[in-house]
Amino acid sequence: GAAMAEARPLRLLALHGYRQSARRLRQRTGALRKALRGRAELVAIDAPHRLPAGAEDDPDGDDPPRGWWFSGPGTFEAGEAAAAPAGLEESLSAVAAALAEHGPFDGLLGFSQGAALAAMVCALRARGDPRFPVAFAVLVAAFASRAPAHGHFYREPIALPTLHVVGDTDAVIAAPLSRELAQCFVEPVVLTHPGGHFIPAAAAQKKAYLEFLERFCPGQGQ
Repeated sequence: GAAMAEARPLRLLALHGYRQSARRLRQRTGALRKALRGRAELVAIDAPHRLPAGAEDDPDGDDPPRGWWFSGPGTFEAGEAAAAPAGLEESLSAVAAALAEHGPFDGLLGFSQGAALAAMVCALRARGDPRFPVAFAVLVAAFASRAPAHGHFYREPIALPTLHVVGDTDAVIAAPLSRELAQCFVEPVVLTHPGGHFIPAAAAQKKAYLEFLERFCPGQGQ
C-alpha cells in the first residue's frame, strides 16, 4: 500500500575482502548495486589495517590495500590455523563504530575476508552483543577462521538469517570452505553460482538476493 511506497531501502554495511578497500569494493559491486536499486543500498567501510605494500600496488596511491585481521605478521591465508591472529578486535570495533555512526543499518554484506568477519559479527549479534544491531547478513565467498583463538565464534549454531553465496570455481576460497561455514548457521540459505571469486549479480543471483531481502523490513534489526 501507500505506506510501503514510503519505506526506505534496506541499508547494508559492506565489508570488503583482504587486499581490498571500500573504494575497490564499490568499483566491483556496480552490477550488484544496480540489481538491488530501490530495495537495498550498500555502504562500504575501510578495514582498519593497512597492508604492507606489494609489488603490484601503486606506491603513490591514496587507496592502500587493507585487511580485517592477519594470520601472520602482515600476511593472511584463509587456510592457515594461525597460532597468534592479530587485529580482529580493532575490526570488530570498527564495524561497531560504523553501525553506530552511519546507521541505522539493517544487515551486513561481506566478501571473502569481510564475509568471514561478518559471520563473526553474526555470532556476536546472535548472542545478544548490543554493538551489532543487524537483522541478517549476505556472505559472499565466506569461510570460518581456522585460528584456534577464533573457534568460539562457531561453537554453537548461529541464529541469524544468512544468505551464503558460493562460487563453484572459486580458486581463492574453495566452495567447500563456504559450505562448511554455512553449516554453522541455524537456517542458512545457500546460493551457488558457476563463477569464481567475485560477487555475482546476473539474473539468477539477482532473483535470489531479492527473495532473501524480501524477508526483512527496514528498521527491524534495531
